[in-house]
Amino acid sequence: MRLFHGSDTLVDKPVIMTNHRSLDFGSGFYVTSSYEQAKSWARKVCYRNASKHQYVNAYEFDSEAAACFLNVKRFDRADEEWLDYICACRMNRPVDEYDIVIGPVADDTVYSVVIRYENGDLDKQEALKRLKAENLKDQVLFHTEESLKYLKYEETEEVE
Repeated sequence: MRLFHGSDTLVDKPVIMTNHRSLDFGSGFYVTSSYEQAKSWARKVCYRNASKHQYVNAYEFDSEAAACFLNVKRFDRADEEWLDYICACRMNRPVDEYDIVIGPVADDTVYSVVIRYENGDLDKQEALKRLKAENLKDQVLFHTEESLKYLKYEETEEVE
């Protein structure tokens, strides 16, 4: 499976990053199967870091081997379990430890629904109803050093 990582740097050797920001699936190395989503992430990182470069790094992921040897969690859609998981991660509450987590990405539009849910402005059913209307891209989190062994760097493209 081909995956992409958007950044302001060439990333030929992915590393597990611990962020001060709360992210959907916690800390680690994030990629997506969507080239366009990776370009969007590159733009955001470039802007946040006041960088002059935007890169999309491409990798090959051996998902079958990873599933045999690692603890992999897959969310097929933005459902109740996914919503509870990302809320817990974003609030830095303990969650089950996985080597790899795969599922929908909470983009800015989705995140506003999640925030309204967390603040109590929406109940869970209304939040899930609104999330189903979104065209969600995917994300894959490599959470452990062991998981990175299944991700092989292929190439980097500078984008504008």
